[in-house]
Amino acid sequence: MEGTRVMHIVRFADSDATVHCGLLVDGVIRVLEQDRIADLLALSLAELRVLAEEPAATPVAAADVTLLPPLDGRMEVWAAGVTYHRSREARMEESAERSVYEKVYDAPRPELFFKAVPWRVVTDGDAVRVRPDSSLTVPEPELGLVVNAHAEIVGYLVVDDVSSRSIEGENPLYLPQAKVYEGSCAVSAGIRPVWEVPDVKALEIAMTITRGDEIAFKAAISTASLHRPVSELVSCLFDGQPYPEGAVLATGTGIVPGMDFTLTPGDVVDIDIAGVGRLVTPVR
Repeated sequence: MEGTRVMHIVRFADSDATVHCGLLVDGVIRVLEQDRIADLLALSLAELRVLAEEPAATPVAAADVTLLPPLDGRMEVWAAGVTYHRSREARMEESAERSVYEKVYDAPRPELFFKAVPWRVVTDGDAVRVRPDSSLTVPEPELGLVVNAHAEIVGYLVVDDVSSRSIEGENPLYLPQAKVYEGSCAVSAGIRPVWEVPDVKALEIAMTITRGDEIAFKAAISTASLHRPVSELVSCLFDGQPYPEGAVLATGTGIVPGMDFTLTPGDVVDIDIAGVGRLVTPVR
């Protein structure tokens, strides 16, 4: 990183509603030749880094465009579960099948599940949602790994894996309904390149939920508490199936409110991962 420069790979719509990709640094976007994030993820990590370091051209002010979720094409969002001790405790607390979560925490194979396709993902400023048939819903702040078609981690995102604890707690087989629905997946608007994050094992993840003028919940944790190496999670994700246009893998949460807390419409969820980005979403 040069000085205090902070780079993000972004996807945005210009004043004509044409979608582009670019590199955002200090409020200015350098437009890239590739119009899709998926095309960038077809490149190797080395090729992407060379592209990012080319001389600036075609600058656009970030204030003049609309930042979009940095996913498109045939990208997929997956997530890992029970990767922090707090998550293990919370899942056991809510579930009628406690042993399922106790066993997977230390099992050779991690829990991985499908979360969203690009057109279902929202970003900073957009709303996340609670299911009308859920009595207990929580945000789950997570470090997201942006992985290219070659199974290389090329960047990081802030991810909110919004989840219905009441539905999953009834039966683990209800996991897709608890995790996959409209407004259940939000990501930060910029991908932080992997080469600009010196130590992924020491990032603070902080979440504040405000309700009106009050703080309803606040907590923080470090990725140092992540139970499995991120390289192991990526290896398991790619074991058995390709991702020709890349994927985002959320690495699980270590922040889970108590059973007496649920999101309500009007709440605002603010997630910050040091060195990666920030994601602020209202709740509908």
